[in-house]
Amino acid sequence: MSQSAGEAERFVTYELRGAVALIGLNRPNKRNAISDRFVEAIAEAVQKASSEAKAAVVFGHGPHFCAGLDLSEHSEKPLFEAVKGSRRWHAVFDMIERGTIPFVSALTGATVGGGFELAASTQIRVADPTAFFALPEGQRGIFVGGGGSVRIARLIGPARMGDMMLTGRVLSAEAMEGWGGVSYVAHEGQALDKAIEVAERMAQNAEFTNYAIINALPRIADMSSEDGLFTESMVASLATMTDDAKQRLRDFLEKRAAKVQAPGGS
Repeated sequence: MSQSAGEAERFVTYELRGAVALIGLNRPNKRNAISDRFVEAIAEAVQKASSEAKAAVVFGHGPHFCAGLDLSEHSEKPLFEAVKGSRRWHAVFDMIERGTIPFVSALTGATVGGGFELAASTQIRVADPTAFFALPEGQRGIFVGGGGSVRIARLIGPARMGDMMLTGRVLSAEAMEGWGGVSYVAHEGQALDKAIEVAERMAQNAEFTNYAIINALPRIADMSSEDGLFTESMVASLATMTDDAKQRLRDFLEKRAAKVQAPGGS
């Protein structure tokens, strides 16, 4: 589905800040609920970020990250259109999960349904205490369709995901961190700042290493142990052959790079 730059801008804001792209979900009056056109705007922003940034942050304008699927649009879809719509969500979110640069999501307020699915496609999730997580599909008579049965289930486990869907259970940021669905809990109002800080740190990594982490790790997780170990050897060997890696290793050996320190620098 094509759309003008003006239409995309209404749904998504985009800013390149140094090596980090900031992608803002911009439908605050709808708690950033996602429609088909919104998905296409996200796709355009992700493609732009992947072409000119080394890391990216996805956040929500207004108090909420994303309240999920725009049900007013979904309820009118014929069956096959719904299938194609779900598959498009999968394709767009896969551009985030297994693309060329790492993504961080800054989570505030509602991170619900499709919003949680979007967050689960990012490599790192930063939430502040206002963030809350729910999968209300069971109460709506529908099922997750944006990749949640794969991505969320692998983050928190299928039993916990099933609990959320069956009961309508709502979790806080702190509880979701304990379940593995949140990477960092920031102070209130600081989720975006923390997400940018994390993205800036990742942007300093070797580009090939970031690409390998994004693309090799989830595939290795799907493999048998022996296949995973073989793949690891191949990726590790390729990484050391890049010019970037050779220079970084020389810098370390010649004491031009900082050593890993314990937390607090001691």
